[in-house]
Amino acid sequence: MTRPSWWPHFSSPLRSTAVTARLGRVLGIGFAICFVTGMLSHYQYQPWTWLPEPASPRQLYRFTQGLHVATGVACIPLLLVKLWSVYPNLFRWPAVRSVKHAVERLSVFVLVASALVQLTTGFLNTLDWYPWPWSFPSTHRYLAYVVIGSVLIHVGVKLPDIKYGLQARLSEADVLTEIPWSENPKAHSNAGVVPLEPMPALDRRGLFVAVAAGIGAVAATTIGQTVTPLSRVGLLATRQASKGPMGVPVNKTAAQARVLDLARSPDWTLEVTGPKPFRLTLAELESMAKHARRYPISCVEGWSVGADWVGVPLIDVVRRAGGEESSRVRVVSMQERGAYNHSTVDGPQVGTALLATHLNGERLDVDHGYPLRLIAPNRAGVLNTKWLMRVEVT
Repeated sequence: MTRPSWWPHFSSPLRSTAVTARLGRVLGIGFAICFVTGMLSHYQYQPWTWLPEPASPRQLYRFTQGLHVATGVACIPLLLVKLWSVYPNLFRWPAVRSVKHAVERLSVFVLVASALVQLTTGFLNTLDWYPWPWSFPSTHRYLAYVVIGSVLIHVGVKLPDIKYGLQARLSEADVLTEIPWSENPKAHSNAGVVPLEPMPALDRRGLFVAVAAGIGAVAATTIGQTVTPLSRVGLLATRQASKGPMGVPVNKTAAQARVLDLARSPDWTLEVTGPKPFRLTLAELESMAKHARRYPISCVEGWSVGADWVGVPLIDVVRRAGGEESSRVRVVSMQERGAYNHSTVDGPQVGTALLATHLNGERLDVDHGYPLRLIAPNRAGVLNTKWLMRVEVT
């Protein structure tokens, strides 16, 4: 079958099975890291009752979510380079050779589309921008299954090519061109592979150096929101300690949550329900707030910062209400709307959580949850509920 004259033509000697296989290997590792750390993050929202989130190590969520976001952002340019390396394959002639080939192309389309949507929406989440009507956490989670499943199917289909590409030397490997399938029936399974002369300027090793430098720059300018010494070069770090009140960033202010008047009301009291219900006034809580803890606050957007908190141990309130460390505790915010106007504490975190009144030596700022907020180690920031009005002990 003769290829039309208007069909796209590609001849860059930088593209080859060896280049694609090596890029794919790194990208696959990146996707695996994102998947595992992402599942750990999603587990925070709905943990099994028999396997609650641990309270230690305190920095665990800070590390895993920081790694998740930094790796995800670094995967964006890596995926684009990977797509560039296989772009000519979209224009092989004929476009579809068989039913099997059509199914293979369809699976590649699902992989590419889901990966691009996953990385793009994930990056927008780090900017705290949601220009879509659907729930980001649930969609991000289920789309992750699609991405990782598509990757496994793709690896299974392309395993011979991957094995060949990883074994081949960069300088000697074949070059991907648009040679028609029918004109090269005895070529490698990645049809249209023929040798070309090396390019006199940038070679394939130089390509990998450039890609590595670019990804390194993206990573270095992202992790500044987690690794404090790199905050000065955090061009892509959307939240930094130096830009937040009381030395800690905030995602939602009291005005945005519409709780300003309620939070500042002189009549505020904390309602505690349980076998022995009671109420605590602000003055009573402040007189009890003598316990200091050094806990990080870590958010799903990837930013985190260590902070000094002072407050009342949650377990003291739980025991006074007739509960114990094995109790399941629900804390409720004055914020009327929002998926995170309440959260549940159980397992080891009940004994380590703090009902905080002070942050970094000062009374809580209203944007940080005044008059009272929850803070616990190894816990997503959005689950450290602010502007508390009720504690329910079950």
